[in-house]
Amino acid sequence: MATASTGKTRCIRCNKEKATLRCEGCLQHFCFNDWEPHRQELTLKLDQIHVNRDVFRQLLTQQSEDSNNYSLIQQINQLEERSINIIRQTAEQARKTVLSRKDNHIHKLELKLNELTKQLRESREENDVNEINLQHFQEELDKLTRELNKPTNICIREEQTTFITKICVNITNFDEDTKWIQNGITIAGGNGEGDEINQLNHPTSICIDNKNDVIYIADAWNHRIMEYTHGQTQCQIVAGGNGSGSNMNQFNGPVDVIMDNKKQNLIICDCNNRRIQRWPLLNGSRGETIISNIDCCRIVMDNIGFLYVSDHKKHEVRRWKIGDREGLLVAGGNGQGNRLDQLDLPTFIFVDQDDSVYVSDCENHRIMKWIPGAKEGIVVVGLLGKGNGLAQLSRPEGLFVDSMGTVYVADSENHRVMRWLKGARQGTVVVGGNGCGNQNNQFSDPYGLSFDSQGNLYIADWKNNRVQKFSIDRSLTNLFI
Repeated sequence: MATASTGKTRCIRCNKEKATLRCEGCLQHFCFNDWEPHRQELTLKLDQIHVNRDVFRQLLTQQSEDSNNYSLIQQINQLEERSINIIRQTAEQARKTVLSRKDNHIHKLELKLNELTKQLRESREENDVNEINLQHFQEELDKLTRELNKPTNICIREEQTTFITKICVNITNFDEDTKWIQNGITIAGGNGEGDEINQLNHPTSICIDNKNDVIYIADAWNHRIMEYTHGQTQCQIVAGGNGSGSNMNQFNGPVDVIMDNKKQNLIICDCNNRRIQRWPLLNGSRGETIISNIDCCRIVMDNIGFLYVSDHKKHEVRRWKIGDREGLLVAGGNGQGNRLDQLDLPTFIFVDQDDSVYVSDCENHRIMKWIPGAKEGIVVVGLLGKGNGLAQLSRPEGLFVDSMGTVYVADSENHRVMRWLKGARQGTVVVGGNGCGNQNNQFSDPYGLSFDSQGNLYIADWKNNRVQKFSIDRSLTNLFI
């Protein structure tokens, strides 16, 4: 669409002052001579889009008709083939071992048979045949027969070795239509504030071991780490639980728990003792301090094994290599404030595949993203400040970012979990948002947030002293693996 200019303006192409037409799409002015070529260019671009559309439709049809060419199915096929190849190689090696032993055994029997044949020939030639010789020859022949029928001392048995434990289909991304069932299920706690085995006291964070279907819970005010295994009716204590204290078998306000990369230890943020503890998962009765004298608030570990720690007094996040005496500053560190180079009570952290650090900037009511080496962060959620609108947060806590850049955050004082698509100006409510309460569709200050490999959502419901599970609604959900 074009509009004619009554006065003379300069043509964007020939740069001459002429009567022009303005293109409403690009808002540029063209003289009458250059207008038609511009329209032809637009038509060519439109034609190319049609071609690209047809190519995409063809690809879409191919994937719809041939599921075996779908990349994820191909990955599963590769895992299957790899396992089959291992079995084949193992069987072939077993065959070679058996055949080698068999050939050796046959060779030894042939030598013995040749010796017996020689003795028989000599006996016949010398006409030296008697009962004793005959008995000897027969015994030797019977012995060879028995050895032939029982060829080796090899036995075949099946070792209980698993070539492939299982193929896990992990859901790491969700589209904007992904939904969760709005009524949660209490999997831990929910029996009032207390220190009994079926109770929690202000749980703050969750760590999920998908391989073993285990969930670890930072039971902060009970000074212990709890373990919930799928199918169990109650939790068990796996670290602490010996009262508040600073001994190696005690905690004082453990607010966060994660697993190390090798899944052999729990890493625990022992907040009031100002230390980071490492506890062995197997038969652990005491911890080991790996970082001390730090006002730690939350922790996370990247794929390499670096530890990221938020400091609620220095208002910063540092990256630590276990064993270092001083960490590397990666976010904040310029005092308490709301500038882009500052934080105000940083809590939960998330590190993506590019080593960018996302921070729940709690008292600034925003989520910040710090690219490696950056002097300032980027506000990705919460530009409008504190509030309960869809573009606002109020003291954000638990944090998760998928590989598409979608942000999930526990909006604690709004008693809801929010989702922001990358670049979106406002978020959507995932679960909660029904006021403060203890019903199955309510929270009272949600803190920790985590997803299992099937996409189910887990929330540490802080003031309700429980952990809630919200199952993914598979009837409405399109999953992107």
